[in-house]
Amino acid sequence: MNLKEQIRDVKDFPKAGIVFKDITTLLKNPEALNYAIDELYLCAKEAGVNKVVGIESRGFILGGAIAAKLGVGFVPVRKPGKLPAETLKETYSLEYGTDTIEIHKDAVSEGDKVLLHDDLLATGGTARAACNLIEKLGGKVAQVSFIIELNFLNGRKAIEGYDIRSLISYDSE
Repeated sequence: MNLKEQIRDVKDFPKAGIVFKDITTLLKNPEALNYAIDELYLCAKEAGVNKVVGIESRGFILGGAIAAKLGVGFVPVRKPGKLPAETLKETYSLEYGTDTIEIHKDAVSEGDKVLLHDDLLATGGTARAACNLIEKLGGKVAQVSFIIELNFLNGRKAIEGYDIRSLISYDSE
């Protein structure tokens, strides 16, 4: 299946000059959704993880499904103020500003092997921040997966040294 055919471009979102890669068109197609979940599962099944960490909000959708297929726990990483218990936070740069994410302090234990999942790798700031949080809690990031990778934004540099898997890549907008 050609997953690129399932991705919609939205110009000037979230601000002027950005071409947003919208996965909601992939998500509404049951064949494409199942194919993406299966492919991400195949990438992760040999990594030996015991937790999947998904980044808000689209990272939750496939991250939870991957965790269920792997038979492991799922941990959400969220925007500030969304998690009810004590958290750690990390601020990072985006291609269009800065943001902060949080994780529960008890979400990852010392020695946990973690798959980090998000929908898109752009500049790598969000993924780097999530890796930092996982490692501060004593976890080891065994793999980082994405549906989409925007090669032209060089996000791999921010998470260099990790096993990075992407289903779709774009060399230009």
